[in-house]
Amino acid sequence: MTISRRTLLKGLGAAPAAISLFSIPRYAHAAEITLRYGNNLPLSHPLNIRAKEAADRIAKETNGRVEMLIFPANQLGGDTDMLSQVRNGALTFFTPSALVIATLVPVAAINAVGFAFKDYNQVWAAMDGPVGAFVRKAIADSRLHALETMWDNGFRQMTTSGAPIQSADSMKGLKIRVPVSPISISMFSGLGAAPASLQFSEVYTALQTKVVDAQENPLPIIQVAKLYEVQSSCALTNHIWDGYWFIANGRQWAGMPADVQEVVSRAINEAGLKQREDIKTLNESVQTDLQSKGLSFNQCDTDSFRAKLREAGFYKEWKQKFGPEAWGHLESVVGTLA
Repeated sequence: MTISRRTLLKGLGAAPAAISLFSIPRYAHAAEITLRYGNNLPLSHPLNIRAKEAADRIAKETNGRVEMLIFPANQLGGDTDMLSQVRNGALTFFTPSALVIATLVPVAAINAVGFAFKDYNQVWAAMDGPVGAFVRKAIADSRLHALETMWDNGFRQMTTSGAPIQSADSMKGLKIRVPVSPISISMFSGLGAAPASLQFSEVYTALQTKVVDAQENPLPIIQVAKLYEVQSSCALTNHIWDGYWFIANGRQWAGMPADVQEVVSRAINEAGLKQREDIKTLNESVQTDLQSKGLSFNQCDTDSFRAKLREAGFYKEWKQKFGPEAWGHLESVVGTLA
């Protein structure tokens, strides 16, 4: 199944649709087990399209014994609300980004270490390997269960209304909007920028009124929020990669029969692998679309960013915060950072 950029962007701009669009095929007998899954993305986002495929597969392979109901587009509240709901059992599943789950499990933010990953090969070697296993164990210690496959959110890129960002020297004094995230603030401060934490709803106006001159987000977000209207250039920095953990309430997961766990795990994990390919394809087409709207793109010297962060003590600080074991797993894939 191929998901086009047009399909995604229509979904991103649409109001939440009725949950009935995500209902599973109905069988002659009522489901014995109902799984409730909430997320913050529109219906047409690859995450929801692939989750719907997983739900259909679960229903088919259990002959209707198990149904997974999907509540997309923040229908059950924001990330904080849904994290609370999956912890207390009101939701079975939730897909928080690593930065969201990090509010509960701090080491989960380790994939957001600045300029840690050079490409997706390193991302998946880490997250499907030792880093992911370490984070899943930490999530389990918080009485949640994380499925093995992490779903993709994407690499973040920097845009500016001024001169193009070419190297770490371009960051000096740059007024850049960042999420309300300690590791993001720490990274941009270490680069010599002037980071300002703003809610995403404030970004366009802040750029338009020059409260800030720059921002950073994955390309599809830059497109749908029309940030190209108030920004002139985009540096393909890939400075942070973020993804979604597919987490379950630990008690509910443990209470599922082993055969149900097997079917659900296989369906969700394999759907996640397809979603990764969808995002890869989508990012390529979105860049072309943004260029047609006047946003220029450039590569940049990422080694200079790493060197600046080392000089500022960023990597040493976060190595201490995450702990030597977690940091060792990361460096075993990406090489020495600190």
